[in-house]
Amino acid sequence: MNFSFLSPVSDLVLAHNELLSAQALGRKIKIHTDQNGIPDLDDVQIAVIGVLENRNDINFIGAEFQLDEIRKSFYSLFPGSWSTTIADLGDIHKGESVEDTYFALKTAINLLVKKGVIPIVLGGSQDLTYANYRAYDNLIPMVNIVNIDSKFDLGDSTRPIKNNSFVGKIILDQPYNLFNYATIGYQTYFNSQEEIDLMESLYFESYRLGEVSNDISIVEPVLRDANIVSVDLTSVRSSEVSLNQKFSPNGLDGKEICAIARYAGISNKVSSFGVYEYKPSNDDELTVMLISQMLWYFIEGVNYRVNDDDFTDDANYQKYITLVDSDELIFYKSNKTGRWWIEIPFLSEVNNKLKRHTLLPCMHQDYLDACNNKVPDRWYRAFRKNCIQ
Repeated sequence: MNFSFLSPVSDLVLAHNELLSAQALGRKIKIHTDQNGIPDLDDVQIAVIGVLENRNDINFIGAEFQLDEIRKSFYSLFPGSWSTTIADLGDIHKGESVEDTYFALKTAINLLVKKGVIPIVLGGSQDLTYANYRAYDNLIPMVNIVNIDSKFDLGDSTRPIKNNSFVGKIILDQPYNLFNYATIGYQTYFNSQEEIDLMESLYFESYRLGEVSNDISIVEPVLRDANIVSVDLTSVRSSEVSLNQKFSPNGLDGKEICAIARYAGISNKVSSFGVYEYKPSNDDELTVMLISQMLWYFIEGVNYRVNDDDFTDDANYQKYITLVDSDELIFYKSNKTGRWWIEIPFLSEVNNKLKRHTLLPCMHQDYLDACNNKVPDRWYRAFRKNCIQ
């Protein structure tokens, strides 16, 4: 595979890595170096890519940034009891234009996902999620995106793309591959009523910060159904990050964002994961350690993935049928993990791009609600989206 646009990990990071314990993570991963080139990816499951692009940040002031401190912190952690092989492929530097950077990132993600490697993208401004999404154009028919963010980032799609408006481009730019978009940890006062209404009218999903903090497990099903997970660091409350990263006194805490990263890793469908809006500063230790731990928990999740969504063998699951008004709702429970799914009926069987969405991840509570004659919210949204396709 041609990754000529990737620059090797810096000598400063490599020198720091040599001083670490032989058991540290940095001593156990394959690293793109100037001397040895890009490592062989044949047995690699996860690859880290840095993207040094932030020109579409609405607050861009021309400052250069690098990811060396994140790498030093990440390398210094100790791996769990993992069988997962990890590579660090280095950085994509700014292209002559932002579109050049998008093209390089899109190409890298496309090649990696085709090879069965999960890319972890470290940015840079969050509009890079658009390039991540476009990498799937010829990979799968429909894409689910989960954005961990205090804002919806819908914006005005008629204006140039920015880090606070990239979702509008994803929704309206051809080819139309987006099936579901979900925001986790949004804060109402950062979003206009028009955006909130638009999310509702498109049957997209949104989970308020208070809901998530009250019960973190409610986001597991939507992450289980995601292909792309994008994390905006401004979703984390100010007390958890360093000075230059501070955004809001309210937000997800460190434990919650790491739990979300682990849920994303455990998902059998998540095939790319990104952390964006990193802004280095002199008191950077707190932010880089939080990002490092997020990556650690994501990798931990990937390592413990279980193939529990094969429903071709009756021995693998239990089936439950309930009636809500005149609708028959069919649930499946995995015998391996105890995780739940609900069946979504189609309106058309001919050339239906949504066939893989027949079984929708859900919670046990959704089954209990259905038993009490209440239609699960995720079922209703997915059914309505099928109706308007």
